[in-house]
Amino acid sequence: MAEESEIYDTLTGIFRDVFLRDDIVLTPTLAAGDVEGWDSFKQIEIILAVETHYGISFRTKELDAMENVGDLVRLVAAKTA
Repeated sequence: MAEESEIYDTLTGIFRDVFLRDDIVLTPTLAAGDVEGWDSFKQIEIILAVETHYGISFRTKELDAMENVGDLVRLVAAKTA
């Protein structure tokens, strides 16, 4: 199981690659409305990159329930357990 701190480090790199910004800092409460340009296309890029990196797949129901980065981190932790 990946530790949450390791997941945050990995996701930070993914988010910075997707948004082409080095100043993004992930917090558990960070959500799409908090990052300029985070639209549905960026969301798909993020999810695909996370799935590829961790070798996991998300179900539509799981994606629909995600409200922020903390939810994503907990889901990745559960799927990599």
